[in-house]
Amino acid sequence: MTYSTLKLEQQNQIATVTLTRPEKRNAISSQMIQELMAAFDEVENGTARVVIITGSGKSFCAGMDLDGLRTIASQSLDENMADSRAMARMFYRIYEFPNPVIALVNGAAIAGGCGIATLADFTLAAPEAKLGYSEVRIGFIPALVSVFLRRQIGEKRATDLLLTGRIVDAAEALRIGLITEVVPAERLLERAHEIAAQLIAASPTSILRTKRLLRRFNEAEIRAEIELATRENAEIRATADFREGVASFLEKRDPKWSGQ
Repeated sequence: MTYSTLKLEQQNQIATVTLTRPEKRNAISSQMIQELMAAFDEVENGTARVVIITGSGKSFCAGMDLDGLRTIASQSLDENMADSRAMARMFYRIYEFPNPVIALVNGAAIAGGCGIATLADFTLAAPEAKLGYSEVRIGFIPALVSVFLRRQIGEKRATDLLLTGRIVDAAEALRIGLITEVVPAERLLERAHEIAAQLIAASPTSILRTKRLLRRFNEAEIRAEIELATRENAEIRATADFREGVASFLEKRDPKWSGQ
């Protein structure tokens, strides 16, 4: 398949997915969602046993594309539900992918971009990386990522990040369990290949079954929570605060919240 928002390379049982919209800080578009799903399908049907995902340029992924924000502010509930389900499927696909996934956070990983990074099995970040869920700052809701984040770092820490929308550096991200390691930027790929070599050296059957077991422990709960989060994600888009948040963000001004 030919991709326009990412590059997929496969060699020595390692598949590398690189987001290739550096001029947009690798922001998530509807096309990127479709291509990420297709890329993971292609990898699963191939011979790679480990997936590495990273971003080109100075960012990992800055969250939703600005053009996407403009569009969803005027969509119907049905359209927003469809968009929300597409995002949910992408997140869950990364989370439950049979083979191990390693994210290399080379720069900013914000909102949905932070979701992609932290849903990986291993998350390596450069010291200068910034991570966080900034949705509340623009009247949005970090609904889908909250399903997974509470389990990863605990409810108290997740509440802190999700309600304040604050951005943390790599050192704090490591301390609270948001990432696995802090690695110098020039060594990110090398370190990922070191981890991949460990994984490839192990029994492929054991790796697959161990990851499958880990995911099955809370599978029913997660699926139910994703459905709830999907609806919340869609419904907040019809609020006045969301429209004002998007408008103020695009116009680079302070928002004037109405609480509706």
